[in-house]
Amino acid sequence: MAIPVILGHLLISIQVFSQEFYYPQAGEEWKVLAPDKFGINEEELEQVIGFAEANEYSGARDLRIAILKAFAHEPYHEIAGPTKQRSGPAGMIIMNGYKIAEWGDLKRIDMTFSVTKSYLSTVAGLAVDQGLITDVQDQVVNYVWDDTFEGVHNKNITWDHLLNQSSDWSGSLFGMYDWTDRPPQEGGIDEWRSRELKEPGTYFKYNDVRVNVLSYSLLQVWRKPLPKVLKDKVMDPIGASTTWRWYGYENSWVNVDGIKVQSVSGGGHSGGGIFINTEDHARFGLLFLSKGNWNGKQLISEQWIEDVQVPSNANESYGYMWWLNRGNRRWEGVSEKVYYAAGFGGNYIIIDQEHSMVIVTRWLEPSKIGEFVKKVMDAIPD
Repeated sequence: MAIPVILGHLLISIQVFSQEFYYPQAGEEWKVLAPDKFGINEEELEQVIGFAEANEYSGARDLRIAILKAFAHEPYHEIAGPTKQRSGPAGMIIMNGYKIAEWGDLKRIDMTFSVTKSYLSTVAGLAVDQGLITDVQDQVVNYVWDDTFEGVHNKNITWDHLLNQSSDWSGSLFGMYDWTDRPPQEGGIDEWRSRELKEPGTYFKYNDVRVNVLSYSLLQVWRKPLPKVLKDKVMDPIGASTTWRWYGYENSWVNVDGIKVQSVSGGGHSGGGIFINTEDHARFGLLFLSKGNWNGKQLISEQWIEDVQVPSNANESYGYMWWLNRGNRRWEGVSEKVYYAAGFGGNYIIIDQEHSMVIVTRWLEPSKIGEFVKKVMDAIPD
């Protein structure tokens, strides 16, 4: 008599895995399926949640304090955009679009820091899809009207270089110099200022000033606020809430066709960036899991979804503002096909195509992320 029960369970699992993604409608409570419908060990999944809750990010919940402490070694660093007191650990795991696990307050709006970069990259992809950018190999100087990309070095920078952080762009934007952001441990200000510039495309440097240059350049291409582009083209169509916001700095307002528009930041290093809840992150992740298609409508080209996962020549662990699970960023025991958005304080959106899964985790101690994801994978049957 046990055989029909086992077969019945297998049939349920096969049916769930074979069905199309579930896409939550706007304002709808997310549909839940028990983990065992996917053959997942529920006790192991509960241990995963316990692990996330027990390993909260160790920085201050007052993020203004956390930011200033974390970047105290940077010359002239200051808070230029809004910040917000954060909550405790939160997250959710979805498979085929269905929620199978959750913890914390999923509707609370929190800063998300450099996860913003993956949203910014998406706005670039939309510009490519619509022909506003003809080719990512084009030099950006041909798209931006002012002197941002003038000069022997900067004129050779392409969209590709900005997207994979290999531009070594030199200059200042909104009063912030490129050399003040995450400078080398050795040397001093004069040495950093007069450093030899690297040929674009050959040298990876994680640098928020240059990311903000990308944002500013995209504003020149779209000629409308980037949050409006993201809202109209992505967030509204995927049914995201009306509560997320995307900020720049107090002094990052620019004139666009006679209208003052804020050039938004690509992270929260100096405040600003995207403020968003966990469920909206999960919707965004589900869009990438389903290769840019939301319930039959192609919002982002499948080609762009593939492009963001291509490792750059300068860093095999980095694509177009998405991290790749390879090289020195590899999480042991986790497939190299996994890619993810990552932000200060332990904020992650993780895309696992092989298991049709999205993981969103917030305020997890960053040193624990590899162990956390491995625990999730260990709960999934081979």
